[in-house]
Amino acid sequence: MSNSKKQKLELTWIGKHKRPRLEPRILLEDKTLSYHADAPTTVVDDLFAEPGDQPHDDNLLIHGDNLLALKALEQQYAGKVKCVFIDPPYNTGSAFTHYDDGVEHSMWLSLMRDRLEVIRRLMSDDGSLWITIDDNEAHYLKVLCDEVFGRTNFVANVVWQKKYTIANDVKWLSVNHDHVLIYAKEKFLWRPNKMPRTEEMNARYKNPDKHPKGVWKATPLHAKSGSKNSREFSFTFKNGVIWNPPAGTFPRFSEETLRRLDAGGEIWFGKDGTAAPSRKTFLSELSDEGTPSPTVWLHTDAGNNHEAREEVKGFNAENPFDTPKPEKLLHRIVHIATNPNDLVLDSFAGSGTTGAVAHKMGRRWIMVELGEHCKTHIVPRLKKVIDGEDQGGISKAVNWQGGGGFRYLRLAPSLLKRDSWGNWIINKEYNPEMLAEAMCKHMGFIYAPSRKHFWMHGHSTESDFIYVTTGSLSHDQLRKLSDEVGPERTLMICCKAFMAEGEFANLTLKKIPQAVLKKCQWDHDDYSFTLNVLGDDEDEVWEEEPLEDDNEG
Repeated sequence: MSNSKKQKLELTWIGKHKRPRLEPRILLEDKTLSYHADAPTTVVDDLFAEPGDQPHDDNLLIHGDNLLALKALEQQYAGKVKCVFIDPPYNTGSAFTHYDDGVEHSMWLSLMRDRLEVIRRLMSDDGSLWITIDDNEAHYLKVLCDEVFGRTNFVANVVWQKKYTIANDVKWLSVNHDHVLIYAKEKFLWRPNKMPRTEEMNARYKNPDKHPKGVWKATPLHAKSGSKNSREFSFTFKNGVIWNPPAGTFPRFSEETLRRLDAGGEIWFGKDGTAAPSRKTFLSELSDEGTPSPTVWLHTDAGNNHEAREEVKGFNAENPFDTPKPEKLLHRIVHIATNPNDLVLDSFAGSGTTGAVAHKMGRRWIMVELGEHCKTHIVPRLKKVIDGEDQGGISKAVNWQGGGGFRYLRLAPSLLKRDSWGNWIINKEYNPEMLAEAMCKHMGFIYAPSRKHFWMHGHSTESDFIYVTTGSLSHDQLRKLSDEVGPERTLMICCKAFMAEGEFANLTLKKIPQAVLKKCQWDHDDYSFTLNVLGDDEDEVWEEEPLEDDNEG
């Protein structure tokens, strides 16, 4: 390739240039499905209280389209999610029975891209994303994630042994693994927690020479890299043995350190004293932090599909979820990626394993699920967790006894609907409080209604406020509002109509619904994995990216 021309290499697919223009919906609580072990000691009126300031049991289970739900969370939770785990549809063909393979693959990539872009905005700078996937799309998903997160933020591809039996009836090979793709928001900031040492690891340490420091394991004196000046390194131990690093390697320790180790009896020459010297690494001197996680996770350590199905039978034996993930797998991920009280998000909740495990581990969580199993599977499961009745999965390992709670939320309907003449009007299902909250979200304000001032529905700064009403405001009403707001504050007013234009310096006037009409796609409730994202050409549905000139450098 010529140095004068640089070709931009990226994954392409049919319909990639089209993006949905998402409506940022508000979320409504269904208190009949919310559940708490005990009444919260602190009452929080705001549905989205600042994470960290809300009761620890204030976790969120959201029923609805997961792309709209992610968008609904964005205003309040952008930059605050420490760990995202998703187990998306694997695109094996069952989700797209009406399309050929090429269109199916393109649809899947578009749907994943749209969700990953919002997920990235929700993640904290030191957060991480974990995605389970199989060979069918794993390698395309890797390239797609490289585009969204940046290739430098790729951490690892974990191979998880999901099955431990061999399928003897397969035509080619028996597939026993899934992939877990791991990305950091900013890799230079993200630091994974280490895995605790196991008894098996510790059993490798012995003390054949009865050293006073206790059990030890022999480790090499050489390293793979080092200073070029040390290539001719040579050291003579007190027993007369002369040691040089093997060809192509470098000394791991300086002469001074080797002399100190030798003097303390911390060099091993084998049982008969003729082996190549090595260092005695003592178990007592190892860090308590544990060891880095390997990238191959055996089913004995991270669970398997059979184990997962047995776990979900504990809360729905008659109709267990088809493709659950084992609690051991999520336990390992949540342990590596988070600390207590961190926020964990799963927007493909399935049977609710992520929330159940995060709850038992003392993490806050948000889950999103579109299907009816949000009610039939996840709610009963979480209730058993909260009541301490779920002693399966990781419960005994973490000594789970119950407690906490969650709020069950659903996406509000679209703010705007077409009337019988085809005009966009405010949805009649919206009461004044819902309208005020929705307009705050659309106009970039935090919904926080004041009990003291009727016109304070929300704020963007300490001195900038918003007031939402379906009424028409007269000149006299606006003048009174302007006087009350005063010269040190500003107020955006969203109303049906007003009788003034630029007369009040501290007021900004907006008509609804005109103020938000072009902001997004209205009255669209389904962005699920059964949606034909390629065939709809309505102006309101898609936002096209400008095409780049392939000949440009």
